[in-house]
Amino acid sequence: MDALPQSNRILHRMVTLTLLHLPDPKPVRHWRFAQETLIRIGRAPENHIILNNPIVSRFHAELRRIDLPRRADSQTPIQGWQLINHSVNGTFVNGEAIAQGILEDEVLIQLAQEGPVLRFQLESRSSSPTIAFPAQSSPPQLPDPTQSTAPTRCTHAGNPADNLFCIHCGQPIRVEKTVRQYQVLRVLGRGGMGTTYLVWNPMGVPRPRGAPIGKLQVLKEMNADVARIPKAQELFEREASTLKTLEHPGIPRYYDFFIENDKKYLVMELIHGRDMEKRVRQQGPVAMEQAIGWMVQTCEVLDYLHNRPTPIIHRDIKPGNLLVRNVDQRVVVLDFGAVKAAGLAPGTRIGAEGYSAPEQVQGRPVIQSDLYAIGPSLVFLLTGMSPLRLQRRGDSSDRFDLDKIAGLSRRLQLVIWRVTEIDPANRYQTAKELIHALKNCL
Repeated sequence: MDALPQSNRILHRMVTLTLLHLPDPKPVRHWRFAQETLIRIGRAPENHIILNNPIVSRFHAELRRIDLPRRADSQTPIQGWQLINHSVNGTFVNGEAIAQGILEDEVLIQLAQEGPVLRFQLESRSSSPTIAFPAQSSPPQLPDPTQSTAPTRCTHAGNPADNLFCIHCGQPIRVEKTVRQYQVLRVLGRGGMGTTYLVWNPMGVPRPRGAPIGKLQVLKEMNADVARIPKAQELFEREASTLKTLEHPGIPRYYDFFIENDKKYLVMELIHGRDMEKRVRQQGPVAMEQAIGWMVQTCEVLDYLHNRPTPIIHRDIKPGNLLVRNVDQRVVVLDFGAVKAAGLAPGTRIGAEGYSAPEQVQGRPVIQSDLYAIGPSLVFLLTGMSPLRLQRRGDSSDRFDLDKIAGLSRRLQLVIWRVTEIDPANRYQTAKELIHALKNCL
């Protein structure tokens, strides 16, 4: 049989990991991997290599098989191994701390300072017997464990009390816990569906779908008490799958979704700013022009959602889910945990009291239900009061007693009354139509 063309051959890099008993060094156990493309190391039983040592994190580090650049004298692709640290206790290669890097043959991997040591060895096997990978030179001397070469860990002394990152080493000062590579710095909020955390995605960690490295992000964790409810799981997964398809400056970017220890997690872009509810609570009602401007921007996001190939109904438009971004004062719509595709059969009744349209309360939302929420949102922004306090009961289209709002123009009164009509057919039918009506009030 003719030899394979050189460009079609691949040099496979099999790996052997040996747990050493220092300072002998005496091999304690071997693991050999020929077909795996991912090797996880840590204390949890889900890992490929399980090390029951309290200094080792549950998911401490991982090795990934990757394609290396071709050698200058050959077109043959070469496969190698990349080490990625996931532990706040650190991972060291030949005594040097590493977040991510390509491993050479015969290096020593130490899991945390004074933690267990693994010797990493490569064995090359070509897909064609005519090719051999050059052997490495003799292994380096093992480091003397009594003379640690690992860098001294920063004590983070002298940092201001509210600092997230150390002024000396640049690393997070306090990490509450680590989920995958995401280092949890603080809680941002707790809701009925999930808890959101401010997390740091360390520099050099592999990124899903365009997620920036070395940046603060938002991690949303599904609450344990609702995780047992099938509908809650459906809504949490729907939020992730919906955000993944959206791209608009008024919607946080989706970065990642995964399951860890039977918990579901969603990673999103961090938006620096304050939601409208907090802003009004802290500073008081806003001017009519400002309120209209914010609602116009909100409607622009709704117009994007409602005109998707499969229209999307947000179902939770309210001031607490409308954030004003610091950098450009633009509105960003948050919390897609209640989204629903338009046209689906009636289902779960979801919505905030005072902001939800009657048909949405009955489990029959339409795109005009999102527009309805603009009316009570305007009432809150202009008064600082719950819309329920100004809401009339009955079949009248005058759903809010707007005469009590000082400085409210007659034209904006009519817009609020129309957008909150009982019958969706009597409201503005599209976000564009509502935008035009709001702009005419300026």
